Amino acid sequence: MRILYPIVHATFYALSLLPFGVLYLLSDCLYLVVYYLIRYRRRVVRTNLATSFPEMTTDERQRIEQGFYHFLCDYLFETLKLLSITPEQMLSHIEFRNLEEVERCFDEGQHCAAILGHYCNWEYLSTTGLGFTRHHEAVTGLIYHPLYNKIFDRLFIDLRQHLGGTCIPKQDILRHLLTYRREQRMTLFGYISDQAPKWENIHLWLPFLHHDTPVFTNGEKIMRKINNAVFYVDMERPRRGHYIVTFRLMTRTPGELEEHAITRRFFQLLEQTIRRDPRYYLWSHDRWKRTHEEFDRRFTVVDGKVIHKK
Repeated sequence: MRILYPIVHATFYALSLLPFGVLYLLSDCLYLVVYYLIRYRRRVVRTNLATSFPEMTTDERQRIEQGFYHFLCDYLFETLKLLSITPEQMLSHIEFRNLEEVERCFDEGQHCAAILGHYCNWEYLSTTGLGFTRHHEAVTGLIYHPLYNKIFDRLFIDLRQHLGGTCIPKQDILRHLLTYRREQRMTLFGYISDQAPKWENIHLWLPFLHHDTPVFTNGEKIMRKINNAVFYVDMERPRRGHYIVTFRLMTRTPGELEEHAITRRFFQLLEQTIRRDPRYYLWSHDRWKRTHEEFDRRFTVVDGKVIHKK
């Protein structure tokens, strides 16, 4: 890896230096290959759209499908651009709204958490620190699941941290948050909370896009444990290459809410965001592959732990 990674990084860095217009032209070419030739996960995407929007016609869902694949290719090149983009260039492509409320929490000594889904270009949230007007020293970043491919795992860490973001593996986040507190450094970390959990991590099922959906709850547990102010990240893409990111306050007192209240509200808000423009959700992920019926048949919960039935 020590020999190969510099070559990989240099290659992608050189590509990232191309103007957005050229990168989007490459994205259009990639779309034709991915959608019509490779047909990348076409069955998964169509099944997800059909079961999530049964009220739509086939033609309506097909337009969403094609729009999704166009965006997926854009996402790849937009994310690659993070390797070399300057802060000034970045701020011409993204607008942060309501960050003053996050900074108000910092003023009062309260750390913050942002909860989001795989909608629009979530990688751009690593640049949130550019939007602060007073708390430039605050630690901002994303909690991530390390990739199996070590080279691409390091590449994604580099591009996420290029403009000041901090990447922390999900299994280490609580330890790091407590360290930042001892150092008196304010924090805002994003929790991408719409992945499909493993069987042993399923503790809650929710209605989401016409599905009985298993969801993660560990993020909410951390927010309640350390009393984060919790914000929902609502992203919009008004035109190609431009994003609006609005931080909507959910609560400043998570410990006073009922268990799972934050998770339930997050999925309600995420569904509203997706229905506003479904093209920008990650439909290629098979997030409904685990069913409640199979869970009840194979597992039971004992003292809060999911275990196999004998």
